[in-house]
Amino acid sequence: MNALLKAKSAYSAAKAPTRTAKNLEYEVIARITRRMVAAAQKGRPGFKELVEALKDNRKLWSIFADEVANPENPLPEDLKSQLLYLREFTNQHTSKVMARKADVRMLVEINTAIMRGLRSGAS
Repeated sequence: MNALLKAKSAYSAAKAPTRTAKNLEYEVIARITRRMVAAAQKGRPGFKELVEALKDNRKLWSIFADEVANPENPLPEDLKSQLLYLREFTNQHTSKVMARKADVRMLVEINTAIMRGLRSGAS
């Protein structure tokens, strides 16, 4: 490898964007949401994939709830309450979707709203 290529490869890492916690949260929510949508679009043949995506979404919301419930979390109390409510709602609605008694759209809408908030710079 010549010196120019070595220099380019050494400095290319510095050009990589810095990932923030919000960016990582957004990426994880987006990935799970895309999986839920893709599986749901397959109908019955995609149900097993949907269940796996729903389980991951449920885990994600549990992680959010744990973080929000931490006394050192700086979020405003009303936002914490809303997020804890959403966690409980997503948990219950997920059970209904897995029992084929509800549609996944509401969960997708909730995740999408959270992603919009993360992108807009909201806390």
